[in-house]
Amino acid sequence: MKKSLLFWQFAGFVFTGVVGTLLHFLYDWTDSAFVALFSAVNESTWEHMKILFFPLVIFALLESRYFAKDYKNFWCAKLVGIMTGLTVIPLMYYTYTGVLGVSADWFNIAIFFIAAAVAFIIETRLMKSEKNFCLSSTVAIVLLCIITVLFMIFTFATPNIPLFEDPITKTYGLV
Repeated sequence: MKKSLLFWQFAGFVFTGVVGTLLHFLYDWTDSAFVALFSAVNESTWEHMKILFFPLVIFALLESRYFAKDYKNFWCAKLVGIMTGLTVIPLMYYTYTGVLGVSADWFNIAIFFIAAAVAFIIETRLMKSEKNFCLSSTVAIVLLCIITVLFMIFTFATPNIPLFEDPITKTYGLV
């Protein structure tokens, strides 16, 4: 099993890229409140974090069937990888737009893929590490569940802070 970890992580990167791209447009295609729970409802940084988060978590659930027993720190590695990927998006976006004063669609797309790559690289390194940094897989899973709920809640009860503001329409959440 351990020899195929790199293959699975690469497959996860591809899965995240494809599903995340679809989630970017899915709400516009369906106009469904249910779909809004896990897909982008606007162009805010938060919504771009959401379309990274859900494919990463879905793939982690699929991958856990094969690796959770072999890698005792599987869920902790996934949590750290996902949180790192989620951090990369606003960090890169606000840095480059702050420096350049403009936002480029092609670079925003690149940020999504860079964040996904970083998440999978971190996860792979942590899973392969001999160090047991994981206090509890249960705690990692609970934290991922809390983050899931927050993404869903903030779709409908959106805080009025820049992270949630659509830079195009200057609105928050569902309009």
